[in-house]
Amino acid sequence: MPTTAERLSPLEAARWAARSGLPLGSDRHQAVAATADHIHSVVAVLRELDFADTPPTAHRTGEEGRHAAV
Repeated sequence: MPTTAERLSPLEAARWAARSGLPLGSDRHQAVAATADHIHSVVAVLRELDFADTPPTAHRTGEEGRHAAV
């Protein structure tokens, strides 16, 4: 994947998808590239966060527990 300074081009998105066994129609290349770039930027921000003082989540049960991971 590209570094934070680089953007994924539509052609690169098509190549990565094809390598993963998910060939894309040419009308989807731009949307997939934009989505991948967005996900990459979110993950980059998450990697910078310090979670050292965050306690682990307690086990949840019932209705709340089924939707907690969504």
